[in-house]
Amino acid sequence: MKYVKRIISYTKPPSAWKVSVIIVSGVMTGMILWILYVGNAASYLSDKPETCINCHVMNTQYASWRVSSHANVATCNDCHVPQDNFVRKYLFKASDGLRHSTIFTLRLEPQTIRIKSMGAGVVQENCKRCHQNLIDHTNLRTEENDGERKCWSCHEETPHGTVNSLSSFPNVNIDKPAKLLPDWLENYNLNTEK
Repeated sequence: MKYVKRIISYTKPPSAWKVSVIIVSGVMTGMILWILYVGNAASYLSDKPETCINCHVMNTQYASWRVSSHANVATCNDCHVPQDNFVRKYLFKASDGLRHSTIFTLRLEPQTIRIKSMGAGVVQENCKRCHQNLIDHTNLRTEENDGERKCWSCHEETPHGTVNSLSSFPNVNIDKPAKLLPDWLENYNLNTEK
């Protein structure tokens, strides 16, 4: 208890600054909550495939998955996120999500989206987990370096077809994301622009 009081007294602002600190803290808290709302942050805790299209650059991957044979049996997370334990799953989702949000926020996404080595390892792991009974008789070792051959070296069109760029599915029909602004605020902005 003594240490808690010491920490509180150390972090407590001077009396003259209390109102300013409260106002700044309120504004910062409001901004953080608004960013989490606009970014649909809670959706990333789920396994819903629609979460992947919170960012428009994933529309082609979502559209191609939706018409694939995997759509009936696997979500995006079933393939792209570790499934061996809860901690590893959410640590991976957090680190990968942070990288994705940084890239998309700074508009650094490439025209052709390629899986990173960490993600490729997870996808390979999940292919083997789901299809173990089918691959027991195959040789996944390559002769040249005795490394493991990736499942998609033969099954390159599973489950995303020939998707390789943002323009692969130019006329894809995907539901628009939910509106970010409440109606009253959207109407207010429209009325003030006139």
